[in-house]
Amino acid sequence: MDFPYHSLSALPLSGHADLMKSDDEASPALGLDSSAIEVMTDLSKVQPVTIGQDESLDEAHALMVRRAIRLLFVVDEAGRLSGLVTATDVLGERPLQCLREQGKKRTDLLVSDVMTPRHQVDALSLREVHAAKVGHMLATMQQLGRQHALVVEGDVVCGLFSTSQIARRLGISLHFIPASRTISEMCHFMQMGG
Repeated sequence: MDFPYHSLSALPLSGHADLMKSDDEASPALGLDSSAIEVMTDLSKVQPVTIGQDESLDEAHALMVRRAIRLLFVVDEAGRLSGLVTATDVLGERPLQCLREQGKKRTDLLVSDVMTPRHQVDALSLREVHAAKVGHMLATMQQLGRQHALVVEGDVVCGLFSTSQIARRLGISLHFIPASRTISEMCHFMQMGG
């Protein structure tokens, strides 16, 4: 096959070659008094991962696994935000409730069956986040019993906080017990020594 481009010269890897450090590794140490903005995922720089509300739960779970994330933004057929779905929504009690209430098979469940609709999602103001510290964010997320928090500027979702990302950046383990846990989840959590 003929290409209208020339090939580049290949160089042997030197004996001193090493991996470039990512910005996360090169960034200064993070602490509870660091600016909250430092741990916010800026959606103007990172493309949010979306899924259609009519996709299957299995597809939502597979997408989360492929992208190594635990939250998807749910969009309608026009591509507008219609809600959120988390790994807990996909793997927790909600699918079981839908199976009992709607008499569906697991393979018939859709994202729309278990997602949190947009009108039920709380968000934080970007203006307030700019003045906050990482410790404020952790206290807020613990108070809300959530693993994620959205940030808005006006009517635009512009950021996202994740406790797993904050924990990774702080180099600590964070185990919040979400306020929405069911009794069976709480019992399982207690038996696991959580």
